[in-house]
Amino acid sequence: MMKKRILTWLKPTGEQLHLGNLFGAIRPFVELTKQEKEADFFLFLANMHGLTVIHDATTLRNYSLTILKLYKALGVDTSRVYIYNPADIPGHAQLNWVLTCLTIMGTMERMHSYKDALAKGKAGEVSVGTFCYPILMASDILLYDANLVPVGKDQKQHVEYARDIAGKFNRQFGETFVLPEPFIPEGSATIIGLDGRKMSKSYNNYIGLLDDEKTLLKKVKQISTDMKTVEEPKNPDENHVYNIVKFFLTPEEDVALREKFLAGGYSYKEAKDYAFEKMWAYLKPLQERYYSISDAEIIDLLEKNAKVVGALAEQKMREVYKKVGLAL
Repeated sequence: MMKKRILTWLKPTGEQLHLGNLFGAIRPFVELTKQEKEADFFLFLANMHGLTVIHDATTLRNYSLTILKLYKALGVDTSRVYIYNPADIPGHAQLNWVLTCLTIMGTMERMHSYKDALAKGKAGEVSVGTFCYPILMASDILLYDANLVPVGKDQKQHVEYARDIAGKFNRQFGETFVLPEPFIPEGSATIIGLDGRKMSKSYNNYIGLLDDEKTLLKKVKQISTDMKTVEEPKNPDENHVYNIVKFFLTPEEDVALREKFLAGGYSYKEAKDYAFEKMWAYLKPLQERYYSISDAEIIDLLEKNAKVVGALAEQKMREVYKKVGLAL
């Protein structure tokens, strides 16, 4: 019996990752690998998806290497997790074409990414790659018969489409694909940014994992606060400083900080100084691990895993091509 397969991805769309990525996706994934000891884990670099928005080779390559180094520095166990580059494995593009031919336009027009573009009046600017993005994502998932796909809430629709198109294929050509289930890890969280909105590069309200000490201090000072005086009690759950730093605290430290806010007499300057101290204590050693990882180390890892994962993809595509009549 085949072991459970858990698959997710990392998309290289910026110079670095931020706290929202760390606590919303990476840390829950690392914890999942510790809990599911009998499962096989697949973690692919979604650089083919990144190509929909990044059209500079050097930029895409650098972003890809950065995100892979960060995942490794953050504790992803590369002895248990297959980290690979789909661009090294022809099956991704091959299955993408087969599924594209089975997908009607109306399905893609209902996808969030396209509807968002319509709402912004930018439908005419959307590339075909962006429009068909969910089909490539479905190919990435179905190629390896993934059972569980850890995602954020905004990506759930893509997994549901993968499940739908897999079911359609199975009904038309015979049982071929495992029907994947979206999985939103319990430990995932939405991290607010410096201005109180969801932390996002598009809002430029993020704290980056590679921000140096000076940059981090500057950003912590920019966290928005209300007009309460030092003496007034403050509700920590409504406080942006607390809602960012709480992820770096032990349970005991969390209780103590909440009590300080509720008691009054605790200034926002003190709170921000404390937040900076806790965050830098975490980020400094992380950055040291990151900078110790070479490009060559990452490339070697991708090449090694491409052989193993590529063999699985090739086997699946032989089956698919035979069933649809492309293998003569």
